[in-house]
Amino acid sequence: MRAPKFHRHGELLICTDEKCGMQILEREHPTQLARPGHPEKRENNYIRHGTRTLIGSFVVATGLVIWDLGQTRTNVDFANHVKQVLEHVHDYDSTTWILDNLNIHWSLELCAVMAAAKGRPYQPRALRTGKQRRAFLTDMDYPHYFVYTPKHGSWLNQVELWFSVLARRFLKRGEFGSPEEFERRFTQSMMDYNENHAHPYRWTYTGQPLVRDTPFSQTRRQQLRGRAWFGTRPQRFERYLHSPRPYRRSKPELAGNL
Repeated sequence: MRAPKFHRHGELLICTDEKCGMQILEREHPTQLARPGHPEKRENNYIRHGTRTLIGSFVVATGLVIWDLGQTRTNVDFANHVKQVLEHVHDYDSTTWILDNLNIHWSLELCAVMAAAKGRPYQPRALRTGKQRRAFLTDMDYPHYFVYTPKHGSWLNQVELWFSVLARRFLKRGEFGSPEEFERRFTQSMMDYNENHAHPYRWTYTGQPLVRDTPFSQTRRQQLRGRAWFGTRPQRFERYLHSPRPYRRSKPELAGNL
């Protein structure tokens, strides 16, 4: 939420993640576009031309996306991507990176790249374990450092929002005749997005616990504040159609006569 303020002071917040297994699909027959009185008709069968992996970095304050498209997702691929992003944002005094806990996000190759960017000594013998590497990368005493999202909290990474936009606008209904065509059209789409459509997202999460993890005594309070779209009581039509079963059932008449 404070990323725009940090951006004005020369501090950049970057959200980075990978989107793997983007399939390059071609339909066996051309799609018939929609026209008045007739819906779009699309062939169900497809021809698969392989997959591609996207490594993307979303600049929170501006919405700019820095990306790399390749066939693999290795330690070297991610380290090269981080190096490219640092060269792209060299005008800023410091950068904060938001990432999940994937092992390529705290590799030895990445430590070497960040050590060169931070201007600090690099000693591979002191970075043999993952705990040591994570401590090295999350050191806030240097201008460039990482922040890892908690487990099961990767949705806190804003690049996931942009990935959903990419899937809907480019991947979901795309038809590509070859990997070369896919890469060419993807490059054109990304250039158009950064020039004409890039924008920061309005982040509304304030750190409050989600409604599902909140006791019933506080759910009504959050509903009044607009943080929950549902209440604990069933809707009126649900109460009419599905009346609640009473806890205590009446005794049968035979038992009463006995």
